[in-house]
Amino acid sequence: MNLYDLFVKPYESYDFLQIMLEASGAIFGTLSVYFSIKKNIWVYPTGIISTLIYVYILFNFGLLGDCLINVYYSVMSVYGWILWAKNSEDHVHVEVTWATKKEWLYAVILFILSLVLVTAIYYYKPYIDNKFSMESTSLGLYHLDWANWMDIFTTSIFLVGMWFMAKQRIENWIFWIIGDFICMPMMIFKGLGITSVQYLVFTIMAILGYLSWKKSFKEKKVQ
Repeated sequence: MNLYDLFVKPYESYDFLQIMLEASGAIFGTLSVYFSIKKNIWVYPTGIISTLIYVYILFNFGLLGDCLINVYYSVMSVYGWILWAKNSEDHVHVEVTWATKKEWLYAVILFILSLVLVTAIYYYKPYIDNKFSMESTSLGLYHLDWANWMDIFTTSIFLVGMWFMAKQRIENWIFWIIGDFICMPMMIFKGLGITSVQYLVFTIMAILGYLSWKKSFKEKKVQ
């Protein structure tokens, strides 16, 4: 399979609106990561636009886990927006720190709860796909492919990453790096080439974000 088959051919069957929505979601998502690296509060309004677009796209492509995480992103973005504005002296930029042991415990609990919740949603996916009717429907996880299982895993990773970011914790970037890297092949498999390239960009930007936040914390500690 060549690059044309991976990144271009799937779009031959998509309508113009679908392509423009995915491209717009990718652009605003990239802007959001850029503002996050800069510790700029604009990470949230740009992120909200991107996540709402992807709620629609991912639901249509059957990636319920990622769809739900984008709903969660939207809610957490409002929470993070308020939190960053409250903790910012200039109402734009924030200071960052490492997570405490207690926050790591909360992160582990969030991760496990997310795994259970998203797995349960996939269990009921045949019922959801059948317009919430049990007629000729068999519940279970038999219908999941490897991308769906990865979706469950990455959803939990991103949930923790988003929570750490709202708390202005440097560790958030570690979760973004891992999740973004896993999502690249998953999105190619699902025929979302633009989004897979976006996740490649996200992975690189997340590495830069981690280094930038870490450096910022060291410089503040020296002062």
